[in-house]
Amino acid sequence: MKFSYLSALSLLSLVSGVSHAQSEPAIGVVLDAGGKNDRSFNQSAYQGVLRAQKDLGIKVEVFEPTTAGDVGRGIQQFSTQRKDLIIGIGFNSLESIDRAAKTNSNLRYAAVDALPTGNNTMGLRFREHEGSFLVGYLAGLSSSTGVVGFVGGMDIPLIHKFEAGFAAGVKLACPKCQVIARYLGSTPAAFNNIPGAVALAGGMKNKGADVIFAAAGGSGRGVINFVTRTQCIRAEELPAGVSFSNNTFAKVNKSVAYQKACAGNTRPMFFIGVDSNQNYLGDTDGKPATLNHGLTSMVKRVDNAVYSVIRSMVKGEPWRPGDINFSLENEGVEYAMDAYNDKLIIPAVREKVEKVKGLIISGGIKVPSK
Repeated sequence: MKFSYLSALSLLSLVSGVSHAQSEPAIGVVLDAGGKNDRSFNQSAYQGVLRAQKDLGIKVEVFEPTTAGDVGRGIQQFSTQRKDLIIGIGFNSLESIDRAAKTNSNLRYAAVDALPTGNNTMGLRFREHEGSFLVGYLAGLSSSTGVVGFVGGMDIPLIHKFEAGFAAGVKLACPKCQVIARYLGSTPAAFNNIPGAVALAGGMKNKGADVIFAAAGGSGRGVINFVTRTQCIRAEELPAGVSFSNNTFAKVNKSVAYQKACAGNTRPMFFIGVDSNQNYLGDTDGKPATLNHGLTSMVKRVDNAVYSVIRSMVKGEPWRPGDINFSLENEGVEYAMDAYNDKLIIPAVREKVEKVKGLIISGGIKVPSK
Protein backbone atom coordinates (compact mmCIF):
# COMPACT_ATOMS: atom_id res chain seq x y z
CA MET A 1 0.00 0.00 0.00
CA LYS A 2 1.30 3.47 -0.88
CA PHE A 3 1.22 6.19 1.75
CA SER A 4 1.55 9.93 1.27
CA TYR A 5 3.64 12.14 3.52
CA LEU A 6 0.61 13.30 5.37
CA SER A 7 -0.53 9.73 5.92
CA ALA A 8 2.90 8.88 7.29
CA LEU A 9 2.56 11.53 9.94
CA SER A 10 -1.17 11.07 10.42
CA LEU A 11 -0.29 7.68 11.90
CA LEU A 12 0.18 9.82 14.97
CA SER A 13 -3.58 10.02 15.29
CA LEU A 14 -3.90 6.25 15.24
CA VAL A 15 -1.48 5.55 18.02
CA SER A 16 -2.26 6.48 21.58
CA GLY A 17 0.08 8.98 23.11
CA VAL A 18 0.26 12.26 24.95
CA SER A 19 -2.18 14.72 23.40
CA HIS A 20 -0.77 18.23 23.10
CA ALA A 21 -3.44 20.20 21.31
CA GLN A 22 -3.91 23.94 21.43
CA SER A 23 -5.19 26.50 18.98
CA GLU A 24 -1.94 28.27 18.17
CA PRO A 25 1.08 26.29 19.30
CA ALA A 26 4.44 28.03 19.44
CA ILE A 27 6.85 26.33 17.06
CA GLY A 28 10.56 26.81 16.48
CA VAL A 29 12.77 25.31 13.77
CA VAL A 30 16.55 25.20 14.14
CA LEU A 31 18.34 24.90 10.80
CA ASP A 32 21.79 23.40 10.36
CA ALA A 33 24.82 25.42 9.34
CA GLY A 34 24.62 26.64 5.76
CA GLY A 35 21.46 28.71 6.05
CA LYS A 36 18.00 28.66 4.57
CA ASN A 37 19.26 29.49 1.09
CA ASP A 38 21.79 26.65 0.72
CA ARG A 39 19.78 25.23 -2.23
CA SER A 40 19.93 21.88 -0.49
CA PHE A 41 18.95 20.37 2.86
CA ASN A 42 18.22 23.55 4.84
CA GLN A 43 16.36 25.20 2.01
CA SER A 44 14.09 22.20 1.64
CA ALA A 45 13.28 22.34 5.36
CA TYR A 46 12.63 26.07 5.14
CA GLN A 47 10.22 25.54 2.25
CA GLY A 48 8.26 23.23 4.54
CA VAL A 49 8.14 26.00 7.14
CA LEU A 50 6.90 28.54 4.61
CA ARG A 51 4.19 26.18 3.39
CA ALA A 52 3.05 25.50 6.95
CA GLN A 53 2.81 29.21 7.67
CA LYS A 54 0.79 29.82 4.52
CA ASP A 55 -1.52 26.81 4.71
CA LEU A 56 -2.06 26.72 8.46
CA GLY A 57 -2.03 30.43 9.22
CA ILE A 58 0.59 30.18 11.94
CA LYS A 59 3.94 31.74 12.71
CA VAL A 60 7.03 29.54 12.90
CA GLU A 61 10.23 31.02 14.28
CA VAL A 62 13.41 29.94 12.47
CA PHE A 63 16.89 29.94 14.00
CA GLU A 64 19.78 30.10 11.53
CA PRO A 65 23.12 29.10 13.07
CA THR A 66 26.26 30.68 11.68
CA THR A 67 28.30 27.58 12.56
CA ALA A 68 27.47 23.97 13.38
CA GLY A 69 28.27 24.75 17.00
CA ASP A 70 25.39 27.25 17.15
CA VAL A 71 22.74 24.56 16.62
CA GLY A 72 22.68 23.72 20.31
CA ARG A 73 22.21 27.38 21.18
CA GLY A 74 19.11 27.47 18.99
CA ILE A 75 17.63 24.37 20.63
CA GLN A 76 18.30 25.84 24.08
CA GLN A 77 16.87 29.24 23.13
CA PHE A 78 13.58 27.77 21.94
CA SER A 79 13.43 25.51 24.98
CA THR A 80 13.87 28.50 27.28
CA GLN A 81 11.11 30.28 25.35
CA ARG A 82 8.88 27.25 26.00
CA LYS A 83 8.09 26.51 22.38
CA ASP A 84 5.50 23.74 22.15
CA LEU A 85 7.34 22.07 19.27
CA ILE A 86 11.04 22.39 18.47
CA ILE A 87 12.37 20.85 15.26
CA GLY A 88 16.09 20.34 14.67
CA ILE A 89 17.17 20.05 11.05
CA GLY A 90 19.98 17.54 10.70
CA PHE A 91 21.79 14.99 12.85
CA ASN A 92 23.88 17.79 14.35
CA SER A 93 20.87 18.71 16.51
CA LEU A 94 20.62 15.28 18.14
CA GLU A 95 22.78 15.80 21.22
CA SER A 96 21.14 19.14 22.05
CA ILE A 97 17.64 17.75 21.57
CA ASP A 98 18.35 14.74 23.75
CA ARG A 99 19.64 17.00 26.50
CA ALA A 100 16.80 19.54 26.26
CA ALA A 101 14.08 16.88 26.03
CA LYS A 102 15.18 15.32 29.32
CA THR A 103 14.76 18.58 31.21
CA ASN A 104 11.64 19.78 29.39
CA SER A 105 9.32 16.81 29.43
CA ASN A 106 6.26 18.93 28.61
CA LEU A 107 7.77 20.22 25.35
CA ARG A 108 7.88 18.28 22.08
CA TYR A 109 11.00 17.80 19.97
CA ALA A 110 11.53 16.41 16.47
CA ALA A 111 14.81 15.81 14.68
CA VAL A 112 15.34 15.37 10.96
CA ASP A 113 17.93 12.68 10.13
CA ALA A 114 18.31 11.63 13.75
CA LEU A 115 16.48 9.54 16.34
CA PRO A 116 16.32 11.25 19.74
CA THR A 117 15.34 9.40 22.90
CA GLY A 118 12.39 10.06 25.17
CA ASN A 119 8.60 10.02 24.96
CA ASN A 120 8.55 13.69 23.96
CA THR A 121 10.81 13.21 20.93
CA MET A 122 10.36 12.08 17.34
CA GLY A 123 12.85 11.16 14.62
CA LEU A 124 12.05 12.02 11.00
CA ARG A 125 14.36 9.77 9.02
CA PHE A 126 14.73 8.86 5.36
CA ARG A 127 15.70 5.78 3.41
CA GLU A 128 18.33 7.71 1.47
CA HIS A 129 19.87 4.53 0.10
CA GLU A 130 16.69 3.78 -1.88
CA GLY A 131 16.66 7.11 -3.71
CA SER A 132 20.43 6.91 -4.15
CA PHE A 133 20.05 3.50 -5.77
CA LEU A 134 17.82 5.03 -8.45
CA VAL A 135 20.18 7.90 -9.26
CA GLY A 136 23.06 5.44 -9.24
CA TYR A 137 21.17 3.29 -11.72
CA LEU A 138 20.75 6.38 -13.92
CA ALA A 139 24.44 7.20 -13.58
CA GLY A 140 25.37 3.69 -14.70
CA LEU A 141 23.09 3.93 -17.72
CA SER A 142 24.38 7.42 -18.62
CA SER A 143 28.14 7.25 -18.13
CA SER A 144 30.20 7.30 -21.32
CA THR A 145 33.43 6.31 -19.57
CA GLY A 146 32.29 3.63 -17.15
CA VAL A 147 33.66 5.69 -14.26
CA VAL A 148 31.41 7.63 -11.87
CA GLY A 149 32.13 9.53 -8.68
CA PHE A 150 30.60 9.93 -5.24
CA VAL A 151 31.50 12.92 -3.07
CA GLY A 152 30.35 12.53 0.52
CA GLY A 153 30.28 15.27 3.11
CA MET A 154 30.99 14.05 6.62
CA ASP A 155 32.29 10.48 6.86
CA ILE A 156 29.43 9.07 8.95
CA PRO A 157 26.90 6.21 8.66
CA LEU A 158 24.17 8.56 7.36
CA ILE A 159 26.23 9.51 4.30
CA HIS A 160 27.43 5.93 3.90
CA LYS A 161 23.78 5.08 3.17
CA PHE A 162 23.90 7.40 0.16
CA GLU A 163 27.13 5.83 -1.07
CA ALA A 164 25.97 2.25 -0.57
CA GLY A 165 22.71 2.75 -2.45
CA PHE A 166 24.38 4.75 -5.21
CA ALA A 167 27.14 2.21 -5.83
CA ALA A 168 24.65 -0.67 -5.88
CA GLY A 169 22.46 1.16 -8.40
CA VAL A 170 25.44 1.89 -10.64
CA LYS A 171 26.46 -1.78 -10.59
CA LEU A 172 22.98 -2.98 -11.49
CA ALA A 173 22.97 -0.82 -14.61
CA CYS A 174 26.64 -1.25 -15.45
CA PRO A 175 28.40 -4.17 -13.71
CA LYS A 176 31.78 -3.18 -15.10
CA CYS A 177 31.51 0.47 -14.05
CA GLN A 178 33.93 1.84 -11.45
CA VAL A 179 32.63 3.94 -8.53
CA ILE A 180 35.13 6.33 -6.95
CA ALA A 181 34.05 7.48 -3.47
CA ARG A 182 35.68 10.23 -1.44
CA TYR A 183 34.67 12.15 1.70
CA LEU A 184 35.36 15.73 2.71
CA GLY A 185 36.04 15.23 6.39
CA SER A 186 35.03 13.89 9.78
CA THR A 187 33.39 17.00 11.27
CA PRO A 188 30.22 18.96 10.35
CA ALA A 189 32.44 21.45 8.51
CA ALA A 190 32.59 18.85 5.73
CA PHE A 191 29.10 19.93 4.70
CA ASN A 192 30.27 23.48 3.96
CA ASN A 193 33.56 22.97 2.15
CA ILE A 194 32.99 24.09 -1.43
CA PRO A 195 36.70 24.36 -2.39
CA GLY A 196 37.32 20.85 -1.08
CA ALA A 197 34.46 19.49 -3.17
CA VAL A 198 35.85 21.24 -6.27
CA ALA A 199 39.18 19.54 -5.67
CA LEU A 200 37.61 16.10 -5.21
CA ALA A 201 35.56 16.50 -8.39
CA GLY A 202 38.67 17.48 -10.31
CA GLY A 203 40.51 14.42 -9.06
CA MET A 204 37.61 12.19 -10.10
CA LYS A 205 37.54 13.68 -13.59
CA ASN A 206 41.27 12.96 -13.86
CA LYS A 207 40.39 9.32 -13.24
CA GLY A 208 37.75 9.37 -15.97
CA ALA A 209 34.57 10.14 -14.03
CA ASP A 210 31.93 11.85 -16.15
CA VAL A 211 29.02 11.62 -13.66
CA ILE A 212 29.49 12.73 -10.03
CA PHE A 213 26.94 12.43 -7.22
CA ALA A 214 27.48 14.77 -4.28
CA ALA A 215 25.83 13.90 -0.96
CA ALA A 216 27.55 16.71 0.87
CA GLY A 217 25.05 19.41 1.79
CA GLY A 218 26.34 22.88 0.93
CA SER A 219 29.65 21.41 -0.22
CA GLY A 220 27.80 19.94 -3.17
CA ARG A 221 27.94 23.35 -4.79
CA GLY A 222 31.62 22.69 -5.34
CA VAL A 223 30.84 19.66 -7.47
CA ILE A 224 28.12 21.55 -9.33
CA ASN A 225 30.45 24.50 -9.95
CA PHE A 226 33.20 22.22 -11.23
CA VAL A 227 30.94 20.30 -13.60
CA THR A 228 29.20 23.37 -15.04
CA ARG A 229 32.55 25.11 -15.54
CA THR A 230 34.28 22.06 -17.06
CA GLN A 231 31.22 20.90 -19.05
CA CYS A 232 32.88 17.97 -20.79
CA ILE A 233 35.64 15.40 -20.65
CA ARG A 234 38.03 14.91 -23.60
CA ALA A 235 39.27 11.63 -25.01
CA GLU A 236 42.89 12.74 -24.61
CA GLU A 237 42.25 13.42 -20.91
CA LEU A 238 41.15 9.89 -20.12
CA PRO A 239 43.59 7.82 -18.04
CA ALA A 240 45.01 4.51 -19.22
CA GLY A 241 42.38 1.80 -19.37
CA VAL A 242 39.44 4.19 -19.71
CA SER A 243 37.76 5.01 -23.02
CA PHE A 244 34.43 6.23 -24.33
CA SER A 245 32.02 3.34 -24.71
CA ASN A 246 29.02 5.27 -26.03
CA ASN A 247 27.78 8.68 -27.10
CA THR A 248 24.36 8.59 -25.45
CA PHE A 249 23.73 12.33 -25.58
CA ALA A 250 24.95 13.01 -29.12
CA LYS A 251 21.48 14.03 -30.34
CA VAL A 252 20.66 16.35 -27.44
CA ASN A 253 20.67 19.98 -28.56
CA LYS A 254 23.69 21.85 -27.28
CA SER A 255 24.40 25.54 -26.87
CA VAL A 256 26.78 27.31 -29.20
CA ALA A 257 29.10 27.94 -26.26
CA TYR A 258 29.17 24.24 -25.39
CA GLN A 259 29.84 23.21 -28.97
CA LYS A 260 32.76 25.64 -29.10
CA ALA A 261 34.23 24.69 -25.73
CA CYS A 262 33.73 20.95 -26.21
CA ALA A 263 34.55 20.48 -29.88
CA GLY A 264 36.23 17.26 -30.92
CA ASN A 265 36.04 13.85 -29.28
CA THR A 266 34.36 14.75 -26.00
CA ARG A 267 31.46 13.66 -23.80
CA PRO A 268 29.39 15.85 -21.47
CA MET A 269 29.93 15.82 -17.72
CA PHE A 270 27.04 15.62 -15.27
CA PHE A 271 26.42 16.10 -11.59
CA ILE A 272 23.64 14.50 -9.58
CA GLY A 273 22.10 16.84 -7.03
CA VAL A 274 20.91 15.97 -3.54
CA ASP A 275 18.20 16.78 -0.99
CA SER A 276 16.44 19.44 -3.10
CA ASN A 277 15.86 19.32 -6.85
CA GLN A 278 19.10 20.90 -8.08
CA ASN A 279 18.66 20.06 -11.77
CA TYR A 280 18.28 23.72 -12.71
CA LEU A 281 21.79 24.48 -11.47
CA GLY A 282 23.12 22.55 -14.46
CA ASP A 283 21.61 25.00 -16.94
CA THR A 284 24.52 27.02 -18.34
CA ASP A 285 22.71 28.95 -21.08
CA GLY A 286 19.29 29.76 -19.64
CA LYS A 287 17.60 27.29 -21.99
CA PRO A 288 16.28 24.11 -20.32
CA ALA A 289 15.79 22.42 -23.70
CA THR A 290 19.54 22.37 -24.45
CA LEU A 291 22.05 20.04 -22.79
CA ASN A 292 21.79 20.35 -19.01
CA HIS A 293 24.62 19.25 -16.74
CA GLY A 294 22.31 18.18 -13.92
CA LEU A 295 21.48 14.58 -14.78
CA THR A 296 18.98 14.31 -11.94
CA SER A 297 18.77 14.88 -8.17
CA MET A 298 18.19 12.51 -5.25
CA VAL A 299 15.43 14.43 -3.54
CA LYS A 300 14.73 14.03 0.17
CA ARG A 301 11.38 15.63 0.84
CA VAL A 302 12.51 17.27 4.05
CA ASP A 303 10.00 20.01 3.26
CA ASN A 304 7.09 17.61 3.48
CA ALA A 305 8.41 15.94 6.62
CA VAL A 306 8.74 19.30 8.38
CA TYR A 307 5.36 20.44 7.13
CA SER A 308 3.69 17.24 8.27
CA VAL A 309 4.95 17.30 11.84
CA ILE A 310 4.00 20.98 12.17
CA ARG A 311 0.56 20.24 10.75
CA SER A 312 0.12 17.37 13.17
CA MET A 313 0.88 19.66 16.10
CA VAL A 314 -1.42 22.43 14.85
CA LYS A 315 -4.27 19.96 14.32
CA GLY A 316 -3.85 18.67 17.86
CA GLU A 317 -3.21 15.09 16.81
CA PRO A 318 -1.84 12.71 19.47
CA TRP A 319 1.93 12.62 19.71
CA ARG A 320 3.76 9.46 18.74
CA PRO A 321 7.36 9.30 19.88
CA GLY A 322 9.98 7.36 18.01
CA ASP A 323 10.99 6.73 14.42
CA ILE A 324 9.00 7.88 11.38
CA ASN A 325 10.50 6.78 8.08
CA PHE A 326 10.20 8.33 4.64
CA SER A 327 10.97 6.08 1.69
CA LEU A 328 10.25 5.42 -1.99
CA GLU A 329 6.98 3.82 -0.93
CA ASN A 330 5.57 6.98 0.63
CA GLU A 331 7.43 9.32 -1.75
CA GLY A 332 9.87 10.39 0.93
CA VAL A 333 12.80 10.05 -1.49
CA GLU A 334 12.78 10.28 -5.27
CA TYR A 335 14.80 11.07 -8.37
CA ALA A 336 13.96 14.44 -9.91
CA MET A 337 12.45 14.83 -13.37
CA ASP A 338 11.66 18.22 -14.90
CA ALA A 339 12.17 20.39 -17.96
CA TYR A 340 15.91 20.53 -17.30
CA ASN A 341 16.59 16.81 -17.67
CA ASP A 342 13.71 15.35 -19.67
CA LYS A 343 15.91 15.39 -22.80
CA LEU A 344 18.60 13.47 -20.92
CA ILE A 345 16.37 10.80 -19.42
CA ILE A 346 14.33 9.68 -22.40
CA PRO A 347 11.08 7.69 -21.93
CA ALA A 348 12.74 4.32 -22.54
CA VAL A 349 15.30 5.01 -19.80
CA ARG A 350 12.71 6.34 -17.41
CA GLU A 351 10.66 3.20 -17.95
CA LYS A 352 13.66 1.15 -16.80
CA VAL A 353 14.12 3.33 -13.72
CA GLU A 354 10.45 3.09 -12.81
CA LYS A 355 10.61 -0.70 -13.10
CA VAL A 356 13.57 -0.76 -10.71
CA LYS A 357 11.70 1.59 -8.38
CA GLY A 358 8.75 -0.78 -8.32
CA LEU A 359 11.02 -3.72 -7.51
CA ILE A 360 12.53 -1.83 -4.57
CA ILE A 361 9.10 -0.97 -3.19
CA SER A 362 7.86 -4.57 -3.59
CA GLY A 363 10.99 -6.02 -2.02
CA GLY A 364 12.24 -7.58 -5.24
CA ILE A 365 15.44 -5.54 -4.93
CA LYS A 366 17.09 -5.24 -1.52
CA VAL A 367 19.02 -1.99 -1.38
CA PRO A 368 22.12 -2.02 0.85
CA SER A 369 22.45 0.75 3.41
CA LYS A 370 26.12 0.32 4.25
